[in-house]
Amino acid sequence: MGSIDRKSITKKRLILASQSPRRKELLEQAGVEFEIVPADIEEQIMPSELPDEYVRRLSREKAQFVAHQLKESSSMKGNTVSQKERTIWVIGADTTVVMGTKLLEKPVSEDDAKQMIETLNGRTHIVYTGFTLHCQTEEKTITHSVKTEVLFKNLTAHEIEWYVSTGEPFDKAGGYAIQGLGAFMVKSINGSYSNVVGLPVCEVMEVLIKEHIIDMGQI
Repeated sequence: MGSIDRKSITKKRLILASQSPRRKELLEQAGVEFEIVPADIEEQIMPSELPDEYVRRLSREKAQFVAHQLKESSSMKGNTVSQKERTIWVIGADTTVVMGTKLLEKPVSEDDAKQMIETLNGRTHIVYTGFTLHCQTEEKTITHSVKTEVLFKNLTAHEIEWYVSTGEPFDKAGGYAIQGLGAFMVKSINGSYSNVVGLPVCEVMEVLIKEHIIDMGQI
């Protein structure tokens, strides 16, 4: 059998509206070719907004923000822009961790990180990731959210102290990385593993295939 060109499946220009190295790695592992243009938007939950609604809204706002930026850039170039450059799909995503009714986003200090891990200690929490695929040219916006349940083992105070001292919690929703050192805390999960990492790859790929953004027929 010949080797497979992992990038050949991507048929339309695709932008990831995130600078998350974890989302980048997940898409690359799936063989998807894309560019990165981070979205700079305010992330604040609204009154009475449910967690899954929150992540869906933020993912949509991120995708639309970047799409608007790219459209303005294309307009400045005028007729020199090809049809492929005009037809751009943008992926926006947002992940949050929920314990009971409390949202646990990225910790801002060591004490904050310790409190988050202590809150999750020996208990089951929920990870929600919302994702949006948006194309201004085709006037399409597709938004979904995925839920995964994660059970932490019973951690000792020393284990919590050690994990926080590694520095890993500080850019992670919920204060831990399931794909990193934080894996030792996770006893079990119910649902998508990649969703906990930051992007539900199975569900994203389904949309990419349905919208003919990627084509596996060439393999």
